[in-house]
Amino acid sequence: MSAEQTGHDFRTTAARDLQHVHRKPGAVKPDAILVADDVTRHFGGIAAVDVAHLEVQRNAITALIGPNGAGKTTLFNLMTGFDRPSSGRWTFEGAPLAGVSAARVARSGMVRTFQLTKALNRMTVIENMRLGATHQPGENLFAALVPSLWRPREKEITAQAEELLARFKLETKRDDFAGSLSGGQRKLLEMARALMSRPTMIMLDEPMAGVNPALTQSLLGHIQALRDEGTTVLFVEHDMHMVRHISDWVVVMAEGRIVAEGPPESVMKDPAVIDAYLGAHHDTDLGDDSLLEDDVPPRTREGQS
Repeated sequence: MSAEQTGHDFRTTAARDLQHVHRKPGAVKPDAILVADDVTRHFGGIAAVDVAHLEVQRNAITALIGPNGAGKTTLFNLMTGFDRPSSGRWTFEGAPLAGVSAARVARSGMVRTFQLTKALNRMTVIENMRLGATHQPGENLFAALVPSLWRPREKEITAQAEELLARFKLETKRDDFAGSLSGGQRKLLEMARALMSRPTMIMLDEPMAGVNPALTQSLLGHIQALRDEGTTVLFVEHDMHMVRHISDWVVVMAEGRIVAEGPPESVMKDPAVIDAYLGAHHDTDLGDDSLLEDDVPPRTREGQS
C-alpha cells in the first residue's frame, strides 16, 4: 500500500469513527488513545483546570481551543508530567500516567512542544535533533567510554535526524546554531525534534504562534501529514481559521472546564463557544478560508493560554 493510500485511510477512518460521536463535553470516542477523568489543578482558590472527562481519538487531529486563561496549556502540562494535578487520573494507550515524570511520559509515546520554543541555542540544529532520540547507549557513563557500543546507534540517530531536517526543509541549517534560526524555523525544529522519539501521539502547544505566513502553510501541511502517517495529534491554537482548516475534532475549554466538543463546523456555531471563546466578536466570519492565504498577516495574539 502506498503512503498516499495509507494517509487517505487514516483520514477516512478518523472521519468515519467520529461521525457518530455525541457532540457534548466528555464525549466517548470509539478508539480513544488518551482518557482523563476528574482532573483538577488549583492555584490558590482558583481552579485552573476542572475536567470531568476527556477522550482523544486515535489517529485524528484534535484541536483544543478556548479563550486566554481557559486552562489549555495547564492541561497539557498535567497530561505530560510537567505539572502535578490537585486530583485526577488519566491513561495513555491503557497505561496510567498520573504522577509519572515527563521523561517517562515521553518514553511512553506521548510527546509535546511548547508555546515558547525550547531549542538549545548554543547547540547546532543537528545536535538539538540528536537530543530528541531515545535508546542512546552513549548516555551511559561506562558505555560512553567504549565507542563501539554507541557509534552504530549514533549513526542511526544522525541519519534519522537528517531525514527529518530534509522533510522540514531545515537541512541547510544543519550545522547552524539553533539560536540563529527565525521564530518559525524554531517551531519547525521543535516539531522535528519531537518526532525523533517516534511518538504515537504529539501534543502541539500553539504551533502557529509567531509564525510568518510563508511558514504557516508549511506547518499546516506537516500537522496533516503526521495524522496521515498514523500519528495522533492534539494541538492548542487560537486561530479559529487554522482550527477549522485541519481539525477532525474540536474540544473547547472555558474557565478550566470542557464546554463543547464536536467537528469544527458544528463547534464554531455552538452558542457556548461563541459566548466563551469569541466574546464580543460575534460577527467574526469563521468560514473565510481566504484568511489562510499567504499574503494575509497572522492575527495578533494576546496573553497566554
